[in-house]
Amino acid sequence: QVQLVESGGGLVQPGGSQRLSCVAFGTTFSINAMGWYRQAPGKQRELVAFINSAGSTNFADVVKGRFTISRDNAKNTVYLQMNSLKPEDTAVYYCYVSEYFGNRYWGQGTQVTVSS
Repeated sequence: QVQLVESGGGLVQPGGSQRLSCVAFGTTFSINAMGWYRQAPGKQRELVAFINSAGSTNFADVVKGRFTISRDNAKNTVYLQMNSLKPEDTAVYYCYVSEYFGNRYWGQGTQVTVSS
């Protein structure tokens, strides 16, 4: 079992930056990929970005060039650095991890609101 604790959400102005963090606890040796989804009101949850154990990354087209993802394996933590934020980035952001043998775990979600 893996438990995830997210932090870093809040209110930010358009054009601003914010960093989300997600710490994994439990059987962390089994983690392969770590990443983030988001869900805006009235919309489906969508993948934002992920990073695998080899350090390869993948981003949704709508955030490419603005968001970066990184992980600190010693701290079992994944970070999402969000720059040049837009109102359409407003959503609840969910951290997730995927294990090598297929299980996926989710964080509780953290609200990011981009508004002036």
